[in-house]
Amino acid sequence: MKQVEDAEILQKFSVEKTRSEAFNLLLNKYQQKIYWHIRRMVLNHDDTDDLVQDVFVKVWKNLESFRNDSQLYTWIYRIATNESITFLNKQKKQNNTPLDEVSPTLMENLIEPAYFNGTEIQLKLQQAVLTLPEKQRLIFNMKYFDDMKYEEISEVLGTTVGALKASFHIAVKKIEAFMLNDNISF
Repeated sequence: MKQVEDAEILQKFSVEKTRSEAFNLLLNKYQQKIYWHIRRMVLNHDDTDDLVQDVFVKVWKNLESFRNDSQLYTWIYRIATNESITFLNKQKKQNNTPLDEVSPTLMENLIEPAYFNGTEIQLKLQQAVLTLPEKQRLIFNMKYFDDMKYEEISEVLGTTVGALKASFHIAVKKIEAFMLNDNISF
């Protein structure tokens, strides 16, 4: 199936008669990407489904006012990222976890068979990613897993490209150190 261009989606959305069709096209194009973007941050499938729904409700409500000063998908990623961070911060407050620490719940979710069925090395990579500070984790996930360009990540996070490159480099070094550490048990 041919991928629909964002301009066509936005044009269809601006016409009342084709608005639902446009939104369905948008969902088909971005829902899976957004699901995995959120899932890598919150890890739990049910929480991810709820957040994806929240994201696309916000997209539906605000798409008419989308100003085209960024790419559509970076705008959607920004909404998804903000919703995920808000969710994680609420979760940390409920669990009385300091905001700079990884929630034990996230680590527990990671090793549940319902979430993870990969190899031991994949599990170790995911554990390593979870040890990163929140912003580094976001940057690493967007660059490594979502294969986004630094300029796109910059639009989503509102950070300079230089700062992103530095954060990604530091994150990679921390992950390498974690992966090389033989004292980690599964």
